[in-house]
Amino acid sequence: MSSGILHVFQRELTCPICMNYFIDPVTIDCGHSFCRPCFYLNWQDIPLLVQCSECRKSTQQRNLKTNIHLKKMASLARKASLWLFLSSEEQMCGTHRETKRMFCDVDKSLLCLLCSSSQEHRDHRHRPIEWAAEEHREKLLKKMQSLWEEACENHRNLNMETTRTRYWKDYVNLRLEAIKAEYQKMPAFHHEEEKHNLEMLKKKGKNIFHQLHLSKAKMAHRREILRGMYEELKEMCHKPDVELLQGFGDILHRSESVLLHKPQPLNLELTSGPINNSFFLIYACLCMFSLFLFFAVHITLHHEEANSHVFRYEILRSMCIGCDHQDVPYITATPRSFLVWGAQTFTSGKYYWEFHVGDSWNWAFGVCNTYWKEKNQNEKIDGEEGLFLLGCVKNDIQCRLFTTSPLMLQYIPRPNSLVGLFLDYEAKTVSFVDVNQSSLICTIPNCSFSPPLRPIFCCIHF
Repeated sequence: MSSGILHVFQRELTCPICMNYFIDPVTIDCGHSFCRPCFYLNWQDIPLLVQCSECRKSTQQRNLKTNIHLKKMASLARKASLWLFLSSEEQMCGTHRETKRMFCDVDKSLLCLLCSSSQEHRDHRHRPIEWAAEEHREKLLKKMQSLWEEACENHRNLNMETTRTRYWKDYVNLRLEAIKAEYQKMPAFHHEEEKHNLEMLKKKGKNIFHQLHLSKAKMAHRREILRGMYEELKEMCHKPDVELLQGFGDILHRSESVLLHKPQPLNLELTSGPINNSFFLIYACLCMFSLFLFFAVHITLHHEEANSHVFRYEILRSMCIGCDHQDVPYITATPRSFLVWGAQTFTSGKYYWEFHVGDSWNWAFGVCNTYWKEKNQNEKIDGEEGLFLLGCVKNDIQCRLFTTSPLMLQYIPRPNSLVGLFLDYEAKTVSFVDVNQSSLICTIPNCSFSPPLRPIFCCIHF
């Protein structure tokens, strides 16, 4: 083979990012190929649509499969380089004048076939150099995949903590205002109790805010550690076979230790409803429920598939609050989701009804402006305007409540049985209550009602 053809052959098996022979090559939809680690590291912090560094075409690919053909060809190219290296005079066995083809796992030395059978090495494990090198390289690639999955999880958790930190102060302030509003309905001699409960909430909110900053710092530090370890393993994979075998050392052990003790997102919760269990507050809650029950209505639900695609799309989008949208690029209604509408419509007055949610999650219910029912999948979605919902979504091991209009997480314990909804059309408010705990979950104020309003319930099974 001429040197020119050999050069072209080597170039086609070289990653355009790292300029080394491919390791675990992947081919994106434009047809260009890269080492998987190079592709990951080059576009880790870039949005969903990324550009190929060769042709500048955009790609959305995430679940990339190894190009087996390129991987085998790159392995052959490395073997050719290895044999060229071993054929040099300085790599010949000084005792037997034979090529050193074997690698001793015990003392990390290169041996000729006769030396490997000698008394000194007879009880040691030794293998052909190219086999040992590829085995070590595959171990490194497998560990790199674990590191990358951990890095992606840490990235999602960091985004979650960043989002929660950004909204936490506003959320605590809203809870403070809600408590003040509840105390305004009570006799004036509860002023000291109100002051005490507000101070307790401020103190807890400040403490959690501090914990969020610490959690973010830990995850940001872990991001750098994981990336550094990943890059170190990548560099080791790219080393020539002999250097890889002799420098393998404790790198695998160190990478395993990096995977231990991963920081988890905080489980944020404030007490729902009244802050303490004083007699007067319990009495006030009972009065509140008595008032709600006075306006109780029976809601008849109708399951409808027609034109419900847009509403389910919006619920699914709402359930992604606080998530990294790179992780959920395609939000679609699935056959395992269902939507029911209330037969009744409301244009004025006060109404109260309850839903049994049990111990489930990934649900949302409330009221909406009727135009949502008339929307079709070709219409533009302008956010949650006209949707007044309480929802519950499970993210990994945590269940989180959220409300819409505006979209906001509710950091309180989720209800596990009956949830009540109180609609006050004239006051333009929608309130949700945990019936079992006799506590107010939240109130959506200043609702932009557009009559008529219709009850809705949606459940999504991911």
